[in-house]
Amino acid sequence: MIPALFLVIAAVLYRLASALVVQNGGPGWLSNFAPLAAIALCGAIYFPRKYKFTLPFAALLVSDLVLDFYYGASLADPLILCRYVAFALVGLLGLAISRRASLKALLPASLAGSTIFYGITNFFSWLTDPGYVKNFAGLIQSLTGGLPQYGAPTWMFFRNSLLSDLFFTLLFFACMHWSVASARQPAAVSRPLPN
Repeated sequence: MIPALFLVIAAVLYRLASALVVQNGGPGWLSNFAPLAAIALCGAIYFPRKYKFTLPFAALLVSDLVLDFYYGASLADPLILCRYVAFALVGLLGLAISRRASLKALLPASLAGSTIFYGITNFFSWLTDPGYVKNFAGLIQSLTGGLPQYGAPTWMFFRNSLLSDLFFTLLFFACMHWSVASARQPAAVSRPLPN
């Protein structure tokens, strides 16, 4: 369980550091390039039962608390709550494939999780943000260009999300398989030295 806790702490620190770097003029590709959806997906597959959802949501909550304090936002914002619902659906997707977790199943699930998260959060933004016209054109705007005040089109956030989810899912998968392979290797037997 220690590696899982380390992973969650690393995810929180990474999300905080990348947000601060982007906020202070860092590279735009870091926007939305975070491990949290991959942890939600893979955590539901690989973590012990009682940690499948608690550890990924703890990482999300802790990083949200710090970032919301930094940005002066409220954790009770409906869009943030919508994000939690989207992460829960990504976790449920992981739970659905947990009995046949292989790279062949995990990669499409990662792509589907990214798409689910993007679709839900952008649809909710379209519904609730007064900057979007409430018609089909406004929905398309929320899914492609977004609003000018956000600085980058929403399709770039989707692209970054797809890439980061694939990268961190592959990293998580590799780490889990490496740790399982390491645990299966027989321990070296110590023999007494001849006299």
